[in-house]
Amino acid sequence: MQTKPFRIGTRGSPLALAQASETRARLMAAHGLPEEMFEIVVLSTTGDRINDRPLTELGGKGLFTQELEEQLLSGDLDFAVHSSKDMPTKLPDGLRLAAYLPREDFRDAFIGRTAPTLTALPDGATVGSSSLRRQALIRRIRPDIDVITFRGLVDTRLRKLSEGEVDATLLAYAGLKRLAKEDVVTELLDPADFPPAPAQGAICVENRIGDARIDTLLEAINDRATYDAVSCERAFLAALDGSCRTPIAGYAVCEGDHMKFSGLILTPDGGKEHSIEVEGHREHAETLGRKAGEAVRVAAGTDFFEGWS
Repeated sequence: MQTKPFRIGTRGSPLALAQASETRARLMAAHGLPEEMFEIVVLSTTGDRINDRPLTELGGKGLFTQELEEQLLSGDLDFAVHSSKDMPTKLPDGLRLAAYLPREDFRDAFIGRTAPTLTALPDGATVGSSSLRRQALIRRIRPDIDVITFRGLVDTRLRKLSEGEVDATLLAYAGLKRLAKEDVVTELLDPADFPPAPAQGAICVENRIGDARIDTLLEAINDRATYDAVSCERAFLAALDGSCRTPIAGYAVCEGDHMKFSGLILTPDGGKEHSIEVEGHREHAETLGRKAGEAVRVAAGTDFFEGWS
């Protein structure tokens, strides 16, 4: 019987803490355990400490996970909670994504200061975003827009917006909902026109491979539909060597045992793109995503990736 608290690793941002708290609450409910049986351990990551430069200059997604994963591997943490879209497609040897909480709304939210929608922005308006995917999609829809890199915590970006640094910004609707900040949204973007990042809106839990005790603990909160959908999306990303250097979008939707996946890859200027839609049985989720990614890569050709991959 467990006598000391399970140690849950997380970043220290308000959103990360909200996600760790939700994970703890679900574990408490699933196992009938008191809150004191779960200790939330906050770690600062490289991505948190350096927020004045684009992620492409710093090394990509692993910047938000490395410190947590080091303590997982050392045994100092029992498991770690992450935003799934922050996770590299290749994890360190010995670690796995064991569970996903039920997915929140995966759409992007537009927050306009000078106009309520992306299409209503005045010519030459400035939009701030740290995501190459969002930047490329904005340019695809509004090539006249000036898109600038815009990093920082949610509150930091909203403050910069209110102070007039940009005319608008975009954030994940899921994160705003988890922070009870839905009221700032002026437009929810249709995923058919503005598809989300793979794994957007999903919280994942990472642990050590072979730790049967923690596997059993986490299995009780794993949402299978989210697990399958995100597994498909991450396989698509992996097949395209997806990182913070590549504008890639994709989302899977489960309908019973069936799954539909839509994927898109763009050049950073939004001028060229290749898309795909596939469907199949959920039990083949990873294969579905991988084959979709391979098909897009072949269709795009090597010239498509030169100079920006």
